[in-house]
Order: sequence, then structure tokens, then C-alpha cells
Amino acid sequence: MPLIEPNYNPPFYFKNGFVSTVYSGLIRKVKLDQERERITLSDGDFLDLDWSYSQTETKKLIILLHGLEGHGQRPYITGPAKLFNENGVDALCVNFRGCSGEQNLKYYSYHSGSTADLDEVIRHAIVVKKYEAIYLKGISLGANVILKYLGEGRELWPQVKAGIAVSVPCSLWGSCQELHKIKNKLFHDRFLMDLLKRLKEKRRQFPQALSLQEMNRIKTLKDFDDVYTARAHGFKDALDYYEKSSCLQFLPYIKIPALIINALNDSFLSPECYPVKEAKNNMHLYLEMTKYGGHSGFIYRKNFYYNEKRALEFIQLKTPF
Repeated sequence: MPLIEPNYNPPFYFKNGFVSTVYSGLIRKVKLDQERERITLSDGDFLDLDWSYSQTETKKLIILLHGLEGHGQRPYITGPAKLFNENGVDALCVNFRGCSGEQNLKYYSYHSGSTADLDEVIRHAIVVKKYEAIYLKGISLGANVILKYLGEGRELWPQVKAGIAVSVPCSLWGSCQELHKIKNKLFHDRFLMDLLKRLKEKRRQFPQALSLQEMNRIKTLKDFDDVYTARAHGFKDALDYYEKSSCLQFLPYIKIPALIINALNDSFLSPECYPVKEAKNNMHLYLEMTKYGGHSGFIYRKNFYYNEKRALEFIQLKTPF
């Protein structure tokens, strides 16, 4: 498909990618009433799901996936939930394993290519909750999960109508290399601090699975993926994890409408994270590359973000809304 020409021009002070990223991550607030539901997964672990609802009864649902070390109350998740609620769609904000404020039960947890839990959530929404139209939207890590899920070759539930992926690290290795550069040191160190805090709790749960010596080897995000992510989830090492989990290789096989919105001034993304060729060669895949927006920082108006507005427009245009 032709690439989508963006129509996003934020206020001057938010044209800086660093400013828009930090503001969106630390300053933005969204008020949203949510109800929590805990579901048991097929392996005996659990997921906590945060629901919010349209004022009118509906059979439409948007499922929202957060980014690395996020959760279902982050404004980049509650923002689109609120917008869709106001437009007649219920919203389900998924907390990945261990991200809801309580450690999950297994040594393994979640990662950028883990799609099985998403399939179980979708099944729950269809079989138990009886939704008839489901839309998927993810940010960053959650966006990679959605695109990989849509292109893996599984038979999708017919109720899944469209996917929207924002600030997607389509090449995990490329994005990893960007995060290790000096320009992203503040972000890198914040992510690593949060991950190590949770890993220390994991070690208390499973003292035989990880030694203190191995913990002390972790100095970078790649180290973390070598020591924990790869080993806990069945990969040889971090590079094997990045290679097999990156959504880029799955984009040609997506067969329902899918929109990617990546800002050109997103310091987390490498050139490989802008899949121009894949979008041109797949009639179902749409790519919008905005000049501004940073990483998940598409500040717009009335506390709704440009990517949230575009997600609603895309679904209304491309699916029988």
C-alpha cells in the first residue's frame, strides 16, 4: 500500500523528541475508572486485566498492550482506552505477567515476542465475554507483540478486525543498539533499574534459577536479555531472542488491516524499524512515519494523542465499525 502521509504538527516545544517522550512518560495524567479481573492461564500462571467501558452497551472491544516495564494504568494505555470508551468501544488494558503490582508465579514472565498470552486474552474476550469485534493496539514492546501475533501464521479469530502498532521496535537488535548509545543513557538506565528490581524479586522466588554472580554480571539491557530474558524463555542468547522475536520478518504475512505509526525522531528506533518495503508490498499493512512524536510522545489536543486519534480513525475507515 502507499505510505500514509502524516498530518501531525505538535506545538513547537513538543517537536523535540526527548521532550515529548519524557513529558508523555512522566507528566501526562489520564483519569479513567477501571475494573480489574484476574484470569488463570493455561500454564497455571495469571494475568490481571483492567477493564473500562463505553456508556452504551457494545460488542466491540479494544485490547491494549503496554511497553517494557509498563502496566495497565500508564497514560499511553489509559488515553486510548478513554477515547475508545467515549466512542462506543469497551477497552481492556492488559498487564503483562509480573507487571500488575504482583509477581507472577513462574520464573519466566513476558518478552517482546511472547504472543501466547495475547491469544489467551483474545479467547477470553470472545468465549467468556462474547465480544464480536476486537481491535488490537500496542505501544513499543506491546506493538511488536501485536504485529508478530498477526503475522505468525496462526488462524486468527474472525472477531479480530485490525491492529495498530505505535513506536514499534520492528528490529529488536537495531533498537537495542540505539538504546545503548549515549543519547539514550537516561532511558537505558531507567529501564535497567526497573528490570533489575523485578529480577531481584524473581531471584527470591527462584533462588536456584539465578546466582548472585550472574545477577552482578548485568550492566546493560543486552546483559539482562542474555542472563534472564533469553534463558528464561528458551532462547540461546540475547541475539537469538532478538532475531526470533522481531516483528519485521512477520509483516509480509499480516492479512488484516494493520497500521504502524513510528516517529522519525524516535531515538529508540534504528533505520530497520521503519518497514517501508514491507508496507509497500503488503496491501493490508499501512505505515505512517511522522516527523515528530519521539517515543510514544504524539502530543495532540485535549489530552488525547495523535496516535490515539489515528487509531480510532483507522478502525472506523478499515473495518465495519
